[in-house]
Amino acid sequence: MICILLVAGHGTVLETQIKNDATGLYGQLTGVPKALLPGIGGKKILDFWWETVNTRQLFSEVYLVTNADKYKHYERWATANDFPVENVVNDGSTTLEGRLGAVADLELAIRSRKLQDDIMVIAGDMLCADQNFDIAQVLRFFRSKPGELAIYYELEEGEKSSSRGIVEVCPETHRISRFLEKPQEGVTALRLASVVFYCLRKATLPYLSDFLTLQPQAQDRTFGRFWEWIINEEKLPVFGMKLPTGFQLIGQVGLSDYTKWLAHYSAQQQQCPAKPITCRSYARVGLMGNPSDGFNGKTIAMTISNFWAEVTLMESQALVLLPHPLNDPTEFGSLQDLYCISRKEGYLGGLRLLQATCKKFYQFCSKQGIALTKQNFTLKYDTNIPRQVGLAGSSAIVSATLKCLMKFYNITESDLPKPTRANFILNVETDELFITAGLQDRVVQVYEGLVYMDFSKQLMDEQGYGDYIPMDMSSLPPFWLAYLSDPSDSGRIHSNVRQRWLNGEAEVIDAMKSFAGLTDQARVALQGMDWSRLAQLMDENFALRRSVYTEDCLGPGNLKMVQLARQVKYRVKISKIISSFPMMFLCSFCLSFGVFACPMQFGSAAKLPGSGGAVVGLCLDQVRLVEMRRAFQEAGCVFCVIVPYNPSGTIGTNSQD
Repeated sequence: MICILLVAGHGTVLETQIKNDATGLYGQLTGVPKALLPGIGGKKILDFWWETVNTRQLFSEVYLVTNADKYKHYERWATANDFPVENVVNDGSTTLEGRLGAVADLELAIRSRKLQDDIMVIAGDMLCADQNFDIAQVLRFFRSKPGELAIYYELEEGEKSSSRGIVEVCPETHRISRFLEKPQEGVTALRLASVVFYCLRKATLPYLSDFLTLQPQAQDRTFGRFWEWIINEEKLPVFGMKLPTGFQLIGQVGLSDYTKWLAHYSAQQQQCPAKPITCRSYARVGLMGNPSDGFNGKTIAMTISNFWAEVTLMESQALVLLPHPLNDPTEFGSLQDLYCISRKEGYLGGLRLLQATCKKFYQFCSKQGIALTKQNFTLKYDTNIPRQVGLAGSSAIVSATLKCLMKFYNITESDLPKPTRANFILNVETDELFITAGLQDRVVQVYEGLVYMDFSKQLMDEQGYGDYIPMDMSSLPPFWLAYLSDPSDSGRIHSNVRQRWLNGEAEVIDAMKSFAGLTDQARVALQGMDWSRLAQLMDENFALRRSVYTEDCLGPGNLKMVQLARQVKYRVKISKIISSFPMMFLCSFCLSFGVFACPMQFGSAAKLPGSGGAVVGLCLDQVRLVEMRRAFQEAGCVFCVIVPYNPSGTIGTNSQD
């Protein structure tokens, strides 16, 4: 690979305004070529690009193309910066009118030096907001694609698309489908701007001379016109890679814009290491339909603010992952202490989740054509989500880590949309760590709040994700949560159901369809605030799960908690019924309908909110809720009233209507 830096521009507005500046502030810059003007951090603009590409492992040679008018400046710069003077190419032009044009300058360097290799070409007079991006990642992406490469970025607020080459990029293949050179206002709403930063294959280099034959006028020999021709007319495959940063070609701006952008980018660099980034993700409870999310079903789930995972990222010299003192213990009081902790909590803490997320993040960005900076960081985490009780504690750590990485590397919502983000989190756990999991938890932790999810096969096949619909949380009934204080591994709860489903076993297929049907009914009940109906559906959800997974698979701890909730519920209900009806009527009523099917019961429901180890319930009576808490605590379980987490900031936790 050979790199060519272009700095052959002639007299510009900027150079003229510096020369005529009456303040005297810029007198020392008079006559200085624009690429040698001060850049970010006090470096000359060209210094940054030379430092970026001065790597023998990446480039066999680096050339610099300038004009005759400024040649001496760049010759002096070359000797002062250990740049090979013999690689400074003089295009012979001395005036703006006599210029060759950018494409002609590139073709001159290739022809005169008889270059026979892939070429990276960069405008050496370009201000770059990010001084740490990884150019090796750019080369890897280029070599992974069967075509040319154009770097682009997302225009900042205030930048006009009419001053840039605008690209339309296919989000799946990353191929540039259309190139618009400085389109007029209103022609396009696209905000992805190409810059003079390209990679061309050796086989494509002859197109340069073909283009020059078609464009005899220097003013038309721009890279914008070249790419319009190559992409829109010749239909050559050209791929786009996004740098999450900003660029400004100094040759295209005046003095005020140069100082403005220099100050803006410099301020961004100064702010980068200032404050740690802290992000939270919340535990979730599956209210309906789970575990059908892994079987093309439908679910409703909700994030709760009772429990959370928090990750903090701080810029640092080396990349460091800090173990959690409780969840990743490396020091024990005794062998017995090690035995007790390992028996209860296992051997796998949260550190592996941080590492797997970072690895997958780099892999994702490389594949998606997003070049990351070479900044390092330190990651640490904290969580109060109980382990192994099916409240999505692992995915909460992954989700919070991903939020930090996105903020640190300036990855936007368009780069990593919410549906894709949920898939990413699931892939971290399933592909990297072999954790049995479905999409529900990751979706609700990304969207946050109360979310209805449809994972139908048609949707998953057509778009790669389901339909995810946030629901109103302004008035929710009082849900409660109880979990085992000494749980077993909740991941074993799925048993052989997946294999039975893959084998097409009718019982499992029908059960997953029934879970989806219950979810649709629960959505209607939630929207209509029909809490008694919702409670009935929650009980039906558990009964269906019990039948398809069997009691042996669910385990005695989970069954005991559900039974305990219903025993408390029915004891209270019967006492209320007795106080309201004559005994003879009550007996005949219960014989007719059965206590457990009594349509007059409006107490607590109970089901598993996740893979096992906890139960979630719905109780409409505060007196009963107090009794419920006491009963669970006496049984050695932990009990709490759920506080829903609503991303809008408003929380509705109680409705008796």
